[in-house]
Amino acid sequence: MDVSQARIARMKHINLSFAACGFLGIYHLGAASALCKHGKQLLKVVKAFAGASAGSLVATVLLTAPGKIEECNEFTYKFAEEIRKQYLGAITPGYDFMAHLRGGMETILPSNAHEIAENRLHVSITNTKTRENYLVSHFSSREDLIKVLLASSFVPVYAGLKAVEYKGEKWVDGGLTSSLPILPIGRTVTVSPFSGRLDISPEDKGQLDLYINIANQDIMLSVANLVRLNQALFPPSQRKMESLYQNGFDDATTFLLKENWFE
Repeated sequence: MDVSQARIARMKHINLSFAACGFLGIYHLGAASALCKHGKQLLKVVKAFAGASAGSLVATVLLTAPGKIEECNEFTYKFAEEIRKQYLGAITPGYDFMAHLRGGMETILPSNAHEIAENRLHVSITNTKTRENYLVSHFSSREDLIKVLLASSFVPVYAGLKAVEYKGEKWVDGGLTSSLPILPIGRTVTVSPFSGRLDISPEDKGQLDLYINIANQDIMLSVANLVRLNQALFPPSQRKMESLYQNGFDDATTFLLKENWFE
């Protein structure tokens, strides 16, 4: 048995989960790019992909259209630039955040995305009535998949006033109740642009070793994380976003090297 076969043998059940993070999803795209370039064997054995909000969008692209990550980058940069131009950001009256997000999905997701995602993609959404979290993994059509992804990304007030309707009920951002889904079977490799107890994430140095659990995600209490929380809703300059993309790429590469999965 060679090294790669031995490595695959010990990876009995691996999942990959991306955290809710708004415009910091550019970090996720950097991590996804590194996994496509240097972690092909790991991706081959990933059983399930999961995510909340922006994390669910990147999980979907990585599973159904990995060749379109660069296109996602360009869409994200343009989307962020559009938000920065609005005098009140996304909540500027007359600005339709969800319509722009849907437009990106319509362009990027392949026609059979729902078939590829069936039972392999787990999207975190929140029911407005019960305030309970649901992980959706069944998608009867591409439109069905898009609706679930829009629901997972809908931050009330910020993205609009009308929650997303899906199967006769109303749903909002999955990040409000489960911002980093951990699947029940196997090991879930976690990705987040917030520093914390995670597999792929920034490492804030010189901080107190204190953590806070936000919707099932353990993140460090640090000034840098407070800055990131602000950047999630109010996107920074394109130069900074390009830097965040590179950080995601570098942190994922570090993880692959540490776990002996780097190719």
